Amino acid sequence: MARLNVNPTRMELKKLKGRLSTAVRGHKLLKDKSDEMIRQFTVVLREAKVLRESVEKELSEVLHTFAIARSVTSPSVAETAFSMPSVAVTAECSVESVMGVEVPKVSLQSERRAEGLPYAFSEITGEADYSVRKASELLPKMVALAQTEKTVRMLAEEIERNKRRVNALEYVMIPQLEETIKYIKDKLDENERAAVVRLMKVKSKA
Repeated sequence: MARLNVNPTRMELKKLKGRLSTAVRGHKLLKDKSDEMIRQFTVVLREAKVLRESVEKELSEVLHTFAIARSVTSPSVAETAFSMPSVAVTAECSVESVMGVEVPKVSLQSERRAEGLPYAFSEITGEADYSVRKASELLPKMVALAQTEKTVRMLAEEIERNKRRVNALEYVMIPQLEETIKYIKDKLDENERAAVVRLMKVKSKA
């Protein structure tokens, strides 16, 4: 490991010891933070997995039922029926902190514009009723899934950044400081021995 290019003085030795102490303390804090973030990441990842499996299963059922409804309904009637929403959905976006990482938080507010479904029951099949209701019920889950998966990605990126910082301290900065401190100590000891030898020579000539 290459040492730092510094003058081998006692003042420099004191500075480097201070930097080494700070680096070691910072490494421990970052390592602890990284371990806790990985724990939080694992929890959110499990939540995302459960949500995704649930959403994919329900969405598959909705699309299957909707496909059946479209197959037994004329295109013009289906297009007219599904182009008139009965509910308006507003998404309120904010952020929350997870281990210092600001992750998205989305809440939905629904406002019903009309009672019942947006078409007459005589115009379309029962499969369409089911698919519309299920899609409406599925929307909050889909938003929650998007929020959770975004949180997973953001935590993964922050864990990777934190890991690079930990590695930089552990394998680059701390070894460099230790090597430089050792070099300065050796140099100072060498200078001290040389001074003692010179003093002894002077005394012997006196």
